[in-house]
Amino acid sequence: MEHVSKLEPLPTQKASSGWLNGLIGVIIFSGSLPATRIAVQEFAPVFLTVARASIAGALALGMLWLLREKRPARDQWLPLLIVALGVVVGFPLLTALALQYVTSAHSIVFVGLLPLATAAFAVLRGGERPRPVFWLFSLLGSGLVVGYALAQGLTASPKGDLLMLLAMLVCGLGYAEGAKLSKTLGGWQVISWALVLSLPVMLALTWITAPASFVHITLPAWLSLGYVSLFSMLIGFVFWYRGLAQGGIAAVGQLQLLQPFFGLALAATLLHEQVSLGMLGVTLAVILCVAGARRFAR
Repeated sequence: MEHVSKLEPLPTQKASSGWLNGLIGVIIFSGSLPATRIAVQEFAPVFLTVARASIAGALALGMLWLLREKRPARDQWLPLLIVALGVVVGFPLLTALALQYVTSAHSIVFVGLLPLATAAFAVLRGGERPRPVFWLFSLLGSGLVVGYALAQGLTASPKGDLLMLLAMLVCGLGYAEGAKLSKTLGGWQVISWALVLSLPVMLALTWITAPASFVHITLPAWLSLGYVSLFSMLIGFVFWYRGLAQGGIAAVGQLQLLQPFFGLALAATLLHEQVSLGMLGVTLAVILCVAGARRFAR
């Protein structure tokens, strides 16, 4: 008879833990855009990007050293580089640039495309063959976002919208690559090694792009920098990748669909930004399209 450890959780318990950890990760990520919106008012976007990566990278290095984690295999470094370019550099920089032109409430509408981008890159990387309905939902969701921007007369800024679209693409690639890599490397180790991989460059750029004086920086900006560094860049991924590993990437990944709702609530309560019925309607419609696309992804 096969021996089963008494300490090993039952499959249902493990799945429940995965959903809980994934939900905590999504809630943490939901505060990223509002916090970035606050920080970018006083920090330059490039400095904000490299500073948050440097802080998170230093903490990740300490975690890896204290826990004596073994180094990734040679064939894992290229995927780690893709993760770093996607979620450590690309998404933070593009969103910071975009939030100079659009509000966080407006940008959160685009987050509804993130699960779709993740699924699309998972299809490309995994060689899956989704049914035609998948692409129907994909095109419909993208059309809703573009249509919303056109209906607003692009007054929010075409540049800001384009930057947000690019941010979703690179983040989706980073999520898909990280989720695939977490199966062999481990959950929190993926983001930690990605941060460490980019740390030397990020530290150098932090020194180069640092403002001449920090005297004018207010407490909300410092707190926002701390949030995007500690929570958005590191702690959120610890819960997120643990949830993906415990509950399954396809299942727990759907929790990303809740992120726009959490983000809009934070933008309205913390930043007192106006969230129109149209914005809520588009967000809900995009989420429904993404949910349909994910259902037919396999």
